[in-house]
Amino acid sequence: MARIAAEWDGAVVRTWLERRVVAARADQVVAERGGRDRQDDCDKATAEEMVCSLVAGSKCDFSQASLLDHLRALLDRHEYVWRGVYDDTRFDRHVRAFIKKLVRMTKANDGFENMAHYQ
Repeated sequence: MARIAAEWDGAVVRTWLERRVVAARADQVVAERGGRDRQDDCDKATAEEMVCSLVAGSKCDFSQASLLDHLRALLDRHEYVWRGVYDDTRFDRHVRAFIKKLVRMTKANDGFENMAHYQ
């Protein structure tokens, strides 16, 4: 069955980003409690928190084109600095992967309706 594409709704995207920030912070706490073996999980959650925080707090109007431009500008950065990072190289890789995921979601207008903690 073919899915009918929903209309773009910037408010839904903003809500999704804000909820992902909360979920990423919770994931960081769980990873921190896991010790050294879970440092990669912590860096991944930190990357998700950083990207969602930067996008949700931006001055873009959350139209599809504006959000794509903002994500591409984030992707063009050479380095990402955030608190609580264990491995900078791995963190940069996670940030770029999450930005690319958001670009795909934005282009397809798919996935923002999923408000569950675990994606």
